[in-house]
Amino acid sequence: MHEGELELTDGTAGRLIARRFPEFALMPLRRVPTVGTVNTIFRIGDDLAARFPLTGEAEAALTAEADAMSAFAAVCPVAAPRPVGIGVASSAYPSAWSVQTWVPGETAHHDRHEASESLAFDVAGLIASLRAMDARGRVFDGHGRGGVLTDHDEWIALCVERSGHLLDAARVRTLWDALRSLPSAGPDVMSHRDLTPFNLLVSEDRLVGVLDGGGFGAADPALDLVAAWHLFDVPRRRVVRDRLGSGDVEWMRGAAWALQQAMGLGWYYEDSNPAMSDLGLSTMRRLLDDAELSSLG
Repeated sequence: MHEGELELTDGTAGRLIARRFPEFALMPLRRVPTVGTVNTIFRIGDDLAARFPLTGEAEAALTAEADAMSAFAAVCPVAAPRPVGIGVASSAYPSAWSVQTWVPGETAHHDRHEASESLAFDVAGLIASLRAMDARGRVFDGHGRGGVLTDHDEWIALCVERSGHLLDAARVRTLWDALRSLPSAGPDVMSHRDLTPFNLLVSEDRLVGVLDGGGFGAADPALDLVAAWHLFDVPRRRVVRDRLGSGDVEWMRGAAWALQQAMGLGWYYEDSNPAMSDLGLSTMRRLLDDAELSSLG
């Protein structure tokens, strides 16, 4: 999926885990099939998981991620992985890696769960719970999504250029032009910062877990609204909006962040990760078909 991606065999993963965590050495180890784009994941026994970054990470970065993950798990209203420990880079695998707790559940899906009223209610509750945490003066750290929309103009331009065979690129350009200059929706709040369906765990149409809390931090209050656009049809998006009390600016900025993320997923993962590409294109169809957004152009 990525240039310079690190390779890891099952045998090497087992040896690394046994050397760093001898208490786990005799536990069953199995590779976890995933559409994720950041880590190779192995399940250790029933209750743990090892994550090996695909493109390499420094130990300091994983330590910071573990701190954020712990903070997220402490306020998340459903189960979330908690850090267990960090493995150091070595000749066998030239990246730091980590072990965390395993959270069971089925990942949400933009087709299977788009009409789930109960899941929409739960997702809104999750976002509300995170917003309620005291940000203690923290602001967006400048990495990724969650700051100034216009900082992403070049990325959108590239995505429009690469996506002409997948969707109506001209309409995307028009929509982004209408959304990019929206005013702030308010002070930064605590945010998961990557609420895609693949990070939401579901059982019987209820939210039971949230993955990848390592990016937890302050961001635009509209950022976590991407979950509504990735997952839900129009009536269920209204459930999320009404429960959160999102005004027009906040809701539209949420759409802008969803566009910024989805546009990259479609073309970038077209060949290497079809499930991720399909999510991006599905979200773009929702955005382009939305009557309220269409009125902006």
